Amino acid sequence: MRTFLQDLLSVGSSKFIIIIFGLLTSIVTARLLGPEGNGIIAGLTVYPSLFMSIGSLGIRQSTTYYIGKNIFSEDNIKSAITQIWFFTSIFSVFSCYFLIQYLNSYNEFLILTVLALIPIPFSLFNTYNSGLFLGKNDIKTFNKINWIPHLIIFISTIIFVIIIKLEVRGAMIAQFSGPLIMFFLLLFKNKFLKYFSLKFDLNLIFNLLKLGSIYALSLLVINLNYKIDIILLGKLSSAFELGIYTKGAGIIQYLWQIPMFLSTIVFARSAVSKNDLEFSLKVSQLLRITIVLIGSGSLMLFLLSDFIIIGMYGDNFIGSISVLNLLVPGVLLMTFFKVMNMDLAGKGKPWISLKAMVPSLIINIILNVLLIPIKGSDGAALASTISYSLSGLLFLHFYSKEVRIPIKKILAFAKSDFDVFLNFSKK
Repeated sequence: MRTFLQDLLSVGSSKFIIIIFGLLTSIVTARLLGPEGNGIIAGLTVYPSLFMSIGSLGIRQSTTYYIGKNIFSEDNIKSAITQIWFFTSIFSVFSCYFLIQYLNSYNEFLILTVLALIPIPFSLFNTYNSGLFLGKNDIKTFNKINWIPHLIIFISTIIFVIIIKLEVRGAMIAQFSGPLIMFFLLLFKNKFLKYFSLKFDLNLIFNLLKLGSIYALSLLVINLNYKIDIILLGKLSSAFELGIYTKGAGIIQYLWQIPMFLSTIVFARSAVSKNDLEFSLKVSQLLRITIVLIGSGSLMLFLLSDFIIIGMYGDNFIGSISVLNLLVPGVLLMTFFKVMNMDLAGKGKPWISLKAMVPSLIINIILNVLLIPIKGSDGAALASTISYSLSGLLFLHFYSKEVRIPIKKILAFAKSDFDVFLNFSKK
Protein backbone atom coordinates (compact mmCIF):
# COMPACT_ATOMS: atom_id res chain seq x y z
CA MET A 1 0.00 0.00 0.00
CA ARG A 2 1.18 3.52 -0.73
CA THR A 3 2.43 5.49 2.26
CA PHE A 4 0.34 8.21 3.84
CA LEU A 5 2.82 10.83 2.65
CA GLN A 6 2.46 9.65 -0.96
CA ASP A 7 -1.33 9.80 -0.69
CA LEU A 8 -1.12 13.19 1.02
CA LEU A 9 0.97 14.67 -1.79
CA SER A 10 -1.28 13.10 -4.42
CA VAL A 11 -4.54 14.35 -2.91
CA GLY A 12 -2.94 17.69 -2.02
CA SER A 13 -1.90 18.32 -5.62
CA SER A 14 -5.40 17.35 -6.76
CA LYS A 15 -7.04 19.78 -4.34
CA PHE A 16 -4.60 22.50 -5.41
CA ILE A 17 -5.67 22.01 -9.04
CA ILE A 18 -9.34 22.10 -8.01
CA ILE A 19 -8.82 25.35 -6.09
CA ILE A 20 -6.90 27.04 -8.91
CA PHE A 21 -9.39 26.21 -11.66
CA GLY A 22 -12.33 26.84 -9.32
CA LEU A 23 -11.00 30.31 -8.54
CA LEU A 24 -10.25 31.08 -12.18
CA THR A 25 -13.76 30.04 -13.19
CA SER A 26 -15.20 32.12 -10.35
CA ILE A 27 -13.22 35.19 -11.44
CA VAL A 28 -14.43 34.89 -15.04
CA THR A 29 -18.09 34.58 -14.05
CA ALA A 30 -17.79 37.41 -11.49
CA ARG A 31 -16.16 39.83 -13.92
CA LEU A 32 -18.49 39.10 -16.84
CA LEU A 33 -21.83 38.27 -15.18
CA GLY A 34 -21.78 40.53 -12.10
CA PRO A 35 -23.51 39.86 -8.76
CA GLU A 36 -26.97 39.38 -10.28
CA GLY A 37 -25.86 36.86 -12.91
CA ASN A 38 -23.91 34.89 -10.32
CA GLY A 39 -26.90 35.00 -8.00
CA ILE A 40 -29.16 33.54 -10.69
CA ILE A 41 -26.70 30.68 -11.27
CA ALA A 42 -26.45 29.99 -7.52
CA GLY A 43 -30.22 30.00 -7.15
CA LEU A 44 -30.73 27.57 -10.03
CA THR A 45 -27.97 25.14 -9.09
CA VAL A 46 -28.54 24.97 -5.34
CA TYR A 47 -31.21 22.25 -5.57
CA PRO A 48 -29.28 19.97 -7.96
CA SER A 49 -26.16 20.29 -5.80
CA LEU A 50 -28.21 19.62 -2.67
CA PHE A 51 -29.95 16.68 -4.32
CA MET A 52 -26.59 15.04 -4.93
CA SER A 53 -26.74 14.19 -1.20
CA ILE A 54 -30.15 12.55 -1.57
CA GLY A 55 -29.70 10.99 -5.00
CA SER A 56 -26.25 9.64 -4.19
CA LEU A 57 -27.84 7.60 -1.38
CA GLY A 58 -24.41 7.36 0.26
CA ILE A 59 -23.43 4.78 -2.37
CA ARG A 60 -19.86 6.08 -2.67
CA GLN A 61 -19.35 5.72 1.08
CA SER A 62 -21.01 2.31 1.39
CA THR A 63 -19.08 1.09 -1.69
CA THR A 64 -15.83 2.24 -0.10
CA TYR A 65 -16.74 0.43 3.12
CA TYR A 66 -17.69 -2.90 1.48
CA ILE A 67 -14.74 -2.86 -0.94
CA GLY A 68 -12.34 -1.94 1.86
CA LYS A 69 -13.62 -4.74 4.11
CA ASN A 70 -13.78 -7.26 1.19
CA ILE A 71 -17.39 -8.11 2.07
CA PHE A 72 -18.61 -8.20 -1.56
CA SER A 73 -16.74 -8.70 -4.84
CA GLU A 74 -15.86 -5.67 -6.97
CA ASP A 75 -17.65 -7.04 -10.06
CA ASN A 76 -20.90 -7.55 -8.17
CA ILE A 77 -20.68 -4.09 -6.62
CA LYS A 78 -20.12 -2.51 -10.06
CA SER A 79 -23.29 -4.15 -11.40
CA ALA A 80 -25.29 -3.10 -8.36
CA ILE A 81 -24.23 0.55 -8.43
CA THR A 82 -24.99 0.92 -12.16
CA GLN A 83 -28.51 -0.40 -11.51
CA ILE A 84 -28.99 1.91 -8.53
CA TRP A 85 -27.61 4.82 -10.57
CA PHE A 86 -30.21 4.38 -13.35
CA PHE A 87 -33.18 4.69 -11.01
CA THR A 88 -31.76 7.41 -8.75
CA SER A 89 -30.88 9.57 -11.76
CA ILE A 90 -34.48 9.55 -12.97
CA PHE A 91 -35.80 10.26 -9.48
CA SER A 92 -33.29 13.06 -8.84
CA VAL A 93 -33.84 14.85 -12.16
CA PHE A 94 -37.64 14.91 -11.82
CA SER A 95 -37.50 15.91 -8.14
CA CYS A 96 -35.12 18.78 -8.83
CA TYR A 97 -37.25 19.96 -11.74
CA PHE A 98 -40.27 20.39 -9.48
CA LEU A 99 -38.21 22.04 -6.74
CA ILE A 100 -36.80 24.59 -9.19
CA GLN A 101 -40.17 25.24 -10.79
CA TYR A 102 -42.15 25.71 -7.59
CA LEU A 103 -39.62 26.88 -4.98
CA ASN A 104 -37.15 28.92 -7.02
CA SER A 105 -37.34 32.59 -7.98
CA TYR A 106 -35.09 32.31 -11.06
CA ASN A 107 -37.00 29.85 -13.24
CA GLU A 108 -38.45 32.16 -15.90
CA PHE A 109 -36.57 30.43 -18.71
CA LEU A 110 -37.01 26.69 -19.20
CA ILE A 111 -33.60 26.42 -20.86
CA LEU A 112 -31.86 27.52 -17.65
CA THR A 113 -33.78 24.92 -15.64
CA VAL A 114 -32.80 22.21 -18.14
CA LEU A 115 -29.14 23.28 -18.02
CA ALA A 116 -29.24 23.09 -14.22
CA LEU A 117 -30.61 19.51 -14.39
CA ILE A 118 -28.31 18.02 -17.04
CA PRO A 119 -25.27 17.46 -14.74
CA ILE A 120 -27.23 15.35 -12.23
CA PRO A 121 -26.99 11.84 -13.79
CA PHE A 122 -23.37 12.29 -14.84
CA SER A 123 -22.28 13.63 -11.45
CA LEU A 124 -24.10 10.78 -9.69
CA PHE A 125 -22.37 8.18 -11.86
CA ASN A 126 -18.96 9.71 -11.18
CA THR A 127 -19.68 9.89 -7.44
CA TYR A 128 -20.85 6.29 -7.23
CA ASN A 129 -17.84 4.91 -9.03
CA SER A 130 -15.29 6.98 -7.16
CA GLY A 131 -16.14 4.87 -4.11
CA LEU A 132 -14.63 1.84 -5.84
CA PHE A 133 -11.25 3.54 -6.04
CA LEU A 134 -11.41 4.84 -2.47
CA GLY A 135 -12.22 1.33 -1.22
CA LYS A 136 -9.11 0.00 -2.97
CA ASN A 137 -7.05 2.96 -1.70
CA ASP A 138 -6.47 3.90 -5.34
CA ILE A 139 -6.13 7.56 -4.40
CA LYS A 140 -4.48 8.47 -7.71
CA THR A 141 -7.52 7.51 -9.80
CA PHE A 142 -9.89 8.98 -7.23
CA ASN A 143 -8.06 12.30 -7.56
CA LYS A 144 -8.47 12.34 -11.33
CA ILE A 145 -12.22 11.89 -11.00
CA ASN A 146 -12.23 15.04 -8.87
CA TRP A 147 -9.87 17.46 -10.64
CA ILE A 148 -10.40 16.68 -14.33
CA PRO A 149 -14.01 18.03 -14.34
CA HIS A 150 -12.83 21.35 -12.84
CA LEU A 151 -10.25 21.78 -15.59
CA ILE A 152 -12.88 21.05 -18.24
CA ILE A 153 -15.36 23.47 -16.62
CA PHE A 154 -12.79 26.26 -16.67
CA ILE A 155 -11.93 25.70 -20.35
CA SER A 156 -15.64 25.51 -21.21
CA THR A 157 -16.30 28.75 -19.29
CA ILE A 158 -13.67 30.50 -21.41
CA ILE A 159 -15.32 29.18 -24.56
CA PHE A 160 -19.00 29.74 -23.75
CA VAL A 161 -18.81 32.88 -21.58
CA ILE A 162 -15.88 34.85 -23.01
CA ILE A 163 -15.67 33.72 -26.66
CA ILE A 164 -19.25 32.81 -27.58
CA LYS A 165 -20.70 35.28 -25.01
CA LEU A 166 -23.67 33.18 -23.86
CA GLU A 167 -23.55 34.84 -20.41
CA VAL A 168 -25.53 32.90 -17.74
CA ARG A 169 -26.43 30.13 -20.21
CA GLY A 170 -22.78 29.77 -21.16
CA ALA A 171 -21.69 29.46 -17.54
CA MET A 172 -24.29 26.77 -16.92
CA ILE A 173 -23.32 24.86 -20.08
CA ALA A 174 -19.75 24.88 -18.79
CA GLN A 175 -20.91 23.48 -15.44
CA PHE A 176 -22.20 20.24 -16.95
CA SER A 177 -19.35 19.78 -19.44
CA GLY A 178 -16.94 18.54 -16.74
CA PRO A 179 -19.18 15.79 -15.27
CA LEU A 180 -20.28 14.77 -18.79
CA ILE A 181 -16.76 14.15 -20.11
CA MET A 182 -15.71 12.42 -16.87
CA PHE A 183 -18.76 10.15 -17.21
CA PHE A 184 -17.63 8.91 -20.63
CA LEU A 185 -14.04 8.50 -19.47
CA LEU A 186 -15.17 6.26 -16.61
CA LEU A 187 -17.70 4.41 -18.74
CA PHE A 188 -15.17 3.26 -21.32
CA LYS A 189 -11.81 3.36 -19.53
CA ASN A 190 -13.02 1.16 -16.70
CA LYS A 191 -15.32 -0.98 -18.88
CA PHE A 192 -18.45 -0.19 -16.92
CA LEU A 193 -20.63 -0.92 -19.95
CA LYS A 194 -20.38 -4.67 -19.36
CA TYR A 195 -21.76 -4.26 -15.84
CA PHE A 196 -25.13 -2.92 -16.98
CA SER A 197 -27.37 -5.89 -16.35
CA LEU A 198 -31.01 -6.76 -15.69
CA LYS A 199 -29.92 -9.46 -13.26
CA PHE A 200 -30.37 -7.93 -9.82
CA ASP A 201 -28.45 -9.03 -6.72
CA LEU A 202 -31.11 -7.86 -4.30
CA ASN A 203 -29.10 -8.76 -1.19
CA LEU A 204 -26.14 -6.63 -2.31
CA ILE A 205 -28.36 -3.76 -3.43
CA PHE A 206 -30.19 -3.88 -0.10
CA ASN A 207 -26.92 -3.79 1.86
CA LEU A 208 -25.52 -0.90 -0.22
CA LEU A 209 -28.73 1.07 0.26
CA LYS A 210 -29.10 0.16 3.93
CA LEU A 211 -25.71 1.52 4.91
CA GLY A 212 -25.74 4.15 2.15
CA SER A 213 -29.08 5.61 3.21
CA ILE A 214 -27.60 6.50 6.60
CA TYR A 215 -24.68 8.18 4.86
CA ALA A 216 -27.14 9.93 2.54
CA LEU A 217 -29.28 11.25 5.40
CA SER A 218 -26.16 12.46 7.15
CA LEU A 219 -24.86 14.12 3.96
CA LEU A 220 -28.26 15.70 3.30
CA VAL A 221 -28.36 17.36 6.71
CA ILE A 222 -24.71 18.44 6.39
CA ASN A 223 -25.26 19.95 2.94
CA LEU A 224 -28.51 21.58 4.01
CA ASN A 225 -26.49 23.34 6.68
CA TYR A 226 -24.17 24.62 3.91
CA LYS A 227 -26.91 25.44 1.39
CA ILE A 228 -29.89 26.64 3.43
CA ASP A 229 -28.49 30.19 3.45
CA ILE A 230 -28.46 30.21 -0.37
CA ILE A 231 -32.01 28.83 -0.54
CA LEU A 232 -33.35 31.37 1.97
CA LEU A 233 -31.42 34.27 0.43
CA GLY A 234 -33.05 33.39 -2.89
CA LYS A 235 -36.50 33.50 -1.26
CA LEU A 236 -36.07 36.41 1.16
CA SER A 237 -33.67 38.68 -0.72
CA SER A 238 -32.48 39.49 -4.26
CA ALA A 239 -30.26 37.86 -6.90
CA PHE A 240 -27.76 40.66 -6.25
CA GLU A 241 -27.46 39.81 -2.53
CA LEU A 242 -27.22 36.11 -3.40
CA GLY A 243 -24.38 36.80 -5.82
CA ILE A 244 -22.55 38.89 -3.21
CA TYR A 245 -22.92 36.11 -0.65
CA THR A 246 -21.81 33.20 -2.84
CA LYS A 247 -18.58 34.93 -3.89
CA GLY A 248 -17.60 35.80 -0.32
CA ALA A 249 -18.55 32.37 0.98
CA GLY A 250 -16.83 30.67 -1.92
CA ILE A 251 -13.46 32.23 -1.09
CA ILE A 252 -13.45 31.36 2.62
CA GLN A 253 -14.78 27.86 2.01
CA TYR A 254 -11.76 27.05 -0.13
CA LEU A 255 -9.99 26.68 3.22
CA TRP A 256 -12.06 23.54 3.70
CA GLN A 257 -10.08 21.94 0.90
CA ILE A 258 -7.32 21.40 3.48
CA PRO A 259 -9.33 19.16 5.84
CA MET A 260 -11.18 17.68 2.87
CA PHE A 261 -8.04 16.35 1.23
CA LEU A 262 -6.93 14.90 4.59
CA SER A 263 -10.42 13.46 5.11
CA THR A 264 -10.32 11.63 1.78
CA ILE A 265 -7.32 9.64 2.97
CA VAL A 266 -8.71 9.26 6.48
CA PHE A 267 -11.97 7.80 5.16
CA ALA A 268 -10.26 5.35 2.82
CA ARG A 269 -7.79 4.15 5.47
CA SER A 270 -10.33 4.08 8.27
CA ALA A 271 -12.43 1.69 6.16
CA VAL A 272 -9.56 -0.85 6.12
CA SER A 273 -8.03 -0.12 9.55
CA LYS A 274 -7.66 -3.06 11.93
CA ASN A 275 -7.04 -0.94 15.05
CA ASP A 276 -9.77 1.67 15.46
CA LEU A 277 -8.41 3.35 18.61
CA GLU A 278 -4.88 3.74 17.25
CA PHE A 279 -6.26 5.13 14.01
CA SER A 280 -8.47 7.66 15.84
CA LEU A 281 -5.46 8.87 17.83
CA LYS A 282 -3.66 9.58 14.57
CA VAL A 283 -6.76 11.32 13.19
CA SER A 284 -6.58 13.55 16.27
CA GLN A 285 -3.01 14.40 15.26
CA LEU A 286 -4.24 15.32 11.80
CA LEU A 287 -6.90 17.51 13.37
CA ARG A 288 -4.34 19.50 15.34
CA ILE A 289 -2.19 19.99 12.25
CA THR A 290 -5.24 21.08 10.26
CA ILE A 291 -6.28 23.59 12.93
CA VAL A 292 -2.87 25.26 12.58
CA LEU A 293 -3.16 25.36 8.78
CA ILE A 294 -6.78 26.57 8.72
CA GLY A 295 -6.10 29.11 11.47
CA SER A 296 -3.18 30.59 9.55
CA GLY A 297 -5.18 30.68 6.32
CA SER A 298 -8.19 32.26 8.06
CA LEU A 299 -6.08 35.02 9.57
CA MET A 300 -4.48 35.77 6.22
CA LEU A 301 -7.85 35.90 4.44
CA PHE A 302 -9.28 38.17 7.14
CA LEU A 303 -6.38 40.62 6.95
CA LEU A 304 -6.28 40.65 3.14
CA SER A 305 -10.02 40.33 2.45
CA ASP A 306 -10.33 43.79 0.82
CA PHE A 307 -7.43 43.16 -1.53
CA ILE A 308 -8.53 39.59 -2.37
CA ILE A 309 -12.20 40.31 -3.10
CA ILE A 310 -11.76 43.54 -5.06
CA GLY A 311 -8.62 42.28 -6.80
CA MET A 312 -10.32 39.11 -7.99
CA TYR A 313 -13.93 40.13 -8.54
CA GLY A 314 -13.94 43.93 -8.86
CA ASP A 315 -15.69 46.80 -7.07
CA ASN A 316 -19.15 45.33 -7.78
CA PHE A 317 -18.45 42.66 -5.15
CA ILE A 318 -17.27 44.95 -2.34
CA GLY A 319 -20.13 43.62 -0.20
CA SER A 320 -18.52 40.16 -0.31
CA ILE A 321 -15.71 41.41 1.95
CA SER A 322 -17.89 41.49 5.07
CA VAL A 323 -19.42 38.12 4.11
CA LEU A 324 -15.95 36.56 4.01
CA ASN A 325 -14.90 38.12 7.32
CA LEU A 326 -18.08 37.07 9.13
CA LEU A 327 -17.65 33.45 8.02
CA VAL A 328 -14.03 33.10 9.24
CA PRO A 329 -14.78 31.92 12.84
CA GLY A 330 -17.37 29.37 11.73
CA VAL A 331 -15.16 27.92 9.01
CA LEU A 332 -12.31 27.54 11.52
CA LEU A 333 -14.43 25.72 14.13
CA MET A 334 -16.07 23.58 11.47
CA THR A 335 -12.61 22.04 10.97
CA PHE A 336 -13.37 19.73 13.91
CA PHE A 337 -16.23 18.21 11.97
CA LYS A 338 -14.51 18.16 8.59
CA VAL A 339 -11.58 16.02 9.77
CA MET A 340 -13.12 13.76 12.42
CA ASN A 341 -16.37 12.94 10.64
CA MET A 342 -14.55 10.94 7.98
CA ASP A 343 -13.04 8.67 10.65
CA LEU A 344 -16.47 7.69 11.97
CA ALA A 345 -17.90 7.46 8.44
CA GLY A 346 -15.07 5.11 7.47
CA LYS A 347 -15.93 2.98 10.50
CA GLY A 348 -19.51 2.71 9.22
CA LYS A 349 -20.95 5.18 11.78
CA PRO A 350 -22.16 8.17 9.76
CA TRP A 351 -25.17 8.73 12.02
CA ILE A 352 -23.01 10.32 14.73
CA SER A 353 -22.78 13.46 12.60
CA LEU A 354 -26.55 13.91 12.82
CA LYS A 355 -26.31 14.55 16.56
CA ALA A 356 -24.32 17.70 15.81
CA MET A 357 -25.80 18.72 12.48
CA VAL A 358 -29.54 18.55 13.18
CA PRO A 359 -29.57 21.15 16.01
CA SER A 360 -27.12 23.29 14.03
CA LEU A 361 -29.37 23.18 10.97
CA ILE A 362 -32.38 24.24 13.03
CA ILE A 363 -30.42 27.19 14.47
CA ASN A 364 -29.22 28.07 10.96
CA ILE A 365 -32.76 28.19 9.55
CA ILE A 366 -34.10 30.30 12.41
CA LEU A 367 -31.24 32.80 12.28
CA ASN A 368 -31.38 33.09 8.47
CA VAL A 369 -35.11 33.84 8.55
CA LEU A 370 -34.54 36.50 11.22
CA LEU A 371 -31.37 38.10 9.85
CA ILE A 372 -31.67 38.01 6.04
CA PRO A 373 -34.58 40.54 5.83
CA ILE A 374 -32.55 42.92 8.02
CA LYS A 375 -28.94 42.44 6.90
CA GLY A 376 -29.17 40.57 3.56
CA SER A 377 -26.00 38.67 2.65
CA ASP A 378 -24.28 39.69 5.91
CA GLY A 379 -27.22 38.23 7.85
CA ALA A 380 -26.85 34.92 6.03
CA ALA A 381 -23.11 34.91 6.76
CA LEU A 382 -23.66 35.60 10.47
CA ALA A 383 -26.29 32.85 10.71
CA SER A 384 -23.98 30.39 8.98
CA THR A 385 -20.93 31.14 11.12
CA ILE A 386 -22.94 30.61 14.31
CA SER A 387 -24.32 27.33 12.94
CA TYR A 388 -20.89 26.12 11.77
CA SER A 389 -19.35 26.94 15.14
CA LEU A 390 -22.06 25.06 17.01
CA SER A 391 -21.84 21.98 14.79
CA GLY A 392 -18.03 21.85 15.05
CA LEU A 393 -18.04 22.05 18.85
CA LEU A 394 -20.91 19.57 19.24
CA PHE A 395 -19.23 17.06 16.95
CA LEU A 396 -15.97 17.34 18.88
CA HIS A 397 -17.92 16.32 22.00
CA PHE A 398 -19.69 13.38 20.31
CA TYR A 399 -16.53 12.17 18.58
CA SER A 400 -14.68 12.18 21.89
CA LYS A 401 -17.38 10.02 23.48
CA GLU A 402 -17.57 7.62 20.51
CA VAL A 403 -13.84 6.90 20.19
CA ARG A 404 -13.25 7.21 23.96
CA ILE A 405 -10.51 9.80 23.69
CA PRO A 406 -10.85 12.84 26.02
CA ILE A 407 -11.26 16.21 24.31
CA LYS A 408 -8.20 17.46 26.17
CA LYS A 409 -6.13 14.68 24.58
CA ILE A 410 -7.61 15.29 21.13
CA LEU A 411 -6.62 18.99 21.25
CA ALA A 412 -3.30 18.64 23.13
CA PHE A 413 -0.47 19.63 20.79
CA ALA A 414 2.80 17.68 20.92
CA LYS A 415 6.18 18.04 19.23
CA SER A 416 5.61 14.70 17.55
CA ASP A 417 2.39 15.80 15.80
CA PHE A 418 4.04 16.46 12.47
CA ASP A 419 5.65 13.00 12.49
CA VAL A 420 2.24 11.78 11.35
CA PHE A 421 3.18 12.70 7.78
CA LEU A 422 6.07 10.25 7.90
CA ASN A 423 4.78 7.26 9.81
CA PHE A 424 0.99 7.29 9.44
CA SER A 425 -0.48 3.80 9.70
CA LYS A 426 -0.31 1.71 6.56
CA LYS A 427 -3.05 -0.57 7.81
